[in-house]
Amino acid sequence: MASLAIAAADRSSSRWRAALRLSGLLGLLIVMVPLHLIAKLRGRRSPWPPRFLGAAARIIGVRAKVEGAPLTPPTLAIANHVSWLDILILGGATGTAFVSKADIASAPLVGWLADQNHTLYIERAARSDAHSQVRRIAEGIEREQPLTVFPEGSTGDGCALLPFRPTLLAAVAPAPPGTAVRPIAIDYGAAGPGIAWHSGERGIDNAMRLLGRRGTLPVTVRLLDPLPPGEDRKAMARDAQAAIAAALTSAVPSSGL
Repeated sequence: MASLAIAAADRSSSRWRAALRLSGLLGLLIVMVPLHLIAKLRGRRSPWPPRFLGAAARIIGVRAKVEGAPLTPPTLAIANHVSWLDILILGGATGTAFVSKADIASAPLVGWLADQNHTLYIERAARSDAHSQVRRIAEGIEREQPLTVFPEGSTGDGCALLPFRPTLLAAVAPAPPGTAVRPIAIDYGAAGPGIAWHSGERGIDNAMRLLGRRGTLPVTVRLLDPLPPGEDRKAMARDAQAAIAAALTSAVPSSGL
């Protein structure tokens, strides 16, 4: 009976933690959106989207540590994918934009926020449009902001890396002159399986579960050395996956390439 009471109390406190963090995120929006719009009206590149992402991650409880040389454009970064928190963490820590599924663009509020960070949308299921997708990514790399892809194509379980899909890497096989291709390992450590969004969990359920999580969440972002130049996108995907797997404390690669 005591254990049931403790579990019930923890569920209640989780709801309170989620409500408090949602209030903090709302307050962050109220403060930062006007500052961002003012910067845009002045014709300047707004510094507020990455600041918003980093602050949002901190409100949720993330405590990120970054290792490795900073990302500087033109760069295509290749990262593992565990959670929607990856966007907040990487965007805030590195200032990167992202390649995302097209349906994010139409999501209420989330789509607008993604637009402000210059998200590049593609329809992954449209195989016939692969050449157009590669061209758009190549153009995105040329912008004054690093660009990150998640070649697993979905979030994993926090224990094993999914196979890295090489299709989108065609934009850097070979890479344009001066362009770096950087693997990034987002390492949640032992917390990875509990953070992961997988197994058919509804997005709202996952969001509320993470917002209600007790305590802080240490995360290490390892900005790894650039991959050597090459023209084989499949080899590049394998090399990136191996480099990221070696830099993680809890995840291992799965076969598939």
